[in-house]
Amino acid sequence: MEHQRNISEFILLGLSHDQNIQTFCSVLFLFCYVILLVGNLLILVSIPGSPLFNQPMYYFLSHLSFIDICYTSSVTPKLIGDLLGGKKNISYDNCMFQIFAMHFFGSIEVFILTAMAFDRYIAICKPLHYMIIMNRTKCNLLVLATWAGGAVHSFPQLSMIIQLPFCGSNEIGHYFCDIFPMLKIACADTYITGVLLVANSGMVALVTFVVLFVSYVIILFTLRNHSAEGRRKALSTCGSHITVVLLFFGPSIFGYLRPPTTYPEDKVLALFYTVIAPVFNPLIYTLRNTEMKNAMRKVWCQRLLSKKAYD
Repeated sequence: MEHQRNISEFILLGLSHDQNIQTFCSVLFLFCYVILLVGNLLILVSIPGSPLFNQPMYYFLSHLSFIDICYTSSVTPKLIGDLLGGKKNISYDNCMFQIFAMHFFGSIEVFILTAMAFDRYIAICKPLHYMIIMNRTKCNLLVLATWAGGAVHSFPQLSMIIQLPFCGSNEIGHYFCDIFPMLKIACADTYITGVLLVANSGMVALVTFVVLFVSYVIILFTLRNHSAEGRRKALSTCGSHITVVLLFFGPSIFGYLRPPTTYPEDKVLALFYTVIAPVFNPLIYTLRNTEMKNAMRKVWCQRLLSKKAYD
């Protein structure tokens, strides 16, 4: 472990060296981050204060909103600060924590999206058994399983990266500490580690994506037998979910399910699953969802009225 500590901090090379691009990106990402925080906090406050909290889909959505905040906060504030500041330093410990947080919260998000797809599958394909299968105990167990899955995925990732010696260059060719750029600067043969890391991250992304894809194919086939109104309502909620899944999974599958090497396009792709997709989550689930809009209107109107009555 001693030779690993020859490097106590890393330098993140960031998105670009052009000052104008850095300024534009800092404003854009700050705007995105504020939208993400406000949107997800609105969901977190509105759902528990409405009858929707008793519905499994919205129960999972409130957990997704919390994970979204944790996941994006592990990268975006540091990224904005680096774009506004000068030297983009990050300590060894903070770098390791960022890798762990990204994979821990990112995998929990993937598993919650899978739980939400399972919920939609039961609601549409087995409606008569829905309340029995998706009772609150089972929902709690599913949420617990997503956290356990996150830990099972992220701890091996972290332990493999911590084992690597860093004694040469300390420049990371990315805007955050990620696995492949870290392998590139390690002063050891990282082939086996790279294969294991790809197997872990890539398979999590691929297997969950295949499960999601198959479940939505079955759902869409089942909807053919529903009434026009039933189809419209089901497609509204499923459409939101499919959009979120594609935004998140497309770039992350390409980012991790490949030989462990780095490409210039990686930074742009990473923006999709670290900043852009999480920002779209609250927008898609609130602006495209009538039940959610009604719940938010009701909760906030009640709060305003009670505040006026109190005043």
